Amino acid sequence: MPFQNRVDPFGTILAHPARGLFTGNRGIIHDPDSQTLLKRRWSTKAWIICACNYKGRKRDVMGRNGPGTGAGWTNLFFLDEVTALTAGHRPCFFCRYEQAQGFRRLYAEAADRKKATATEIDTRLHAERRASGGSPAPIAIQDLQGLPDGTMIADGANSYALRAGMLLGWSFEGYEVPQPPSVLKTKALTLLTPPTTLAVLRRGYEPVWHASAS
Repeated sequence: MPFQNRVDPFGTILAHPARGLFTGNRGIIHDPDSQTLLKRRWSTKAWIICACNYKGRKRDVMGRNGPGTGAGWTNLFFLDEVTALTAGHRPCFFCRYEQAQGFRRLYAEAADRKKATATEIDTRLHAERRASGGSPAPIAIQDLQGLPDGTMIADGANSYALRAGMLLGWSFEGYEVPQPPSVLKTKALTLLTPPTTLAVLRRGYEPVWHASAS
């Protein structure tokens, strides 16, 4: 049985055998003895996106990785960076320093400021992302063409990523064949990407896509 540690674009943590390209965390949210999630879905506002491989470091997923055989942070997994950003995570300043610095710089530019702190970004994202209580805004189909690549929308239970003017249906295994936005013309749509992340994408941040999006 796969662990319950795969994250979808809505920010929901589910069990699925497909691991994806990135890991990350929301703090300690698992019981290492039962290797199951606790009732809480975060223990910190810093939801980050990490590299699965970093300097050969090894972790016991859903095990004990903290000081003194404590639980340590809970590994979560994402199809790709597009998925993780949509769920409300942002790049890690430790294992993905260059990307994190770029994200912070573009956030500051979007806010018309010289500097911004990670804490400020995390606080804003925590208020916006769906999984921590944010409310995705409705969006009209004619407005999709103005959104940057890497933005994700939903028509209810289904989610789609925008790339080169086309919609790519999302799944844990990868993206479906691109379709024109007109396929959703009869659907009520919501914008899943948090406003803060959307502003960073508009400024030119280029997230890593799963190979199926090519």
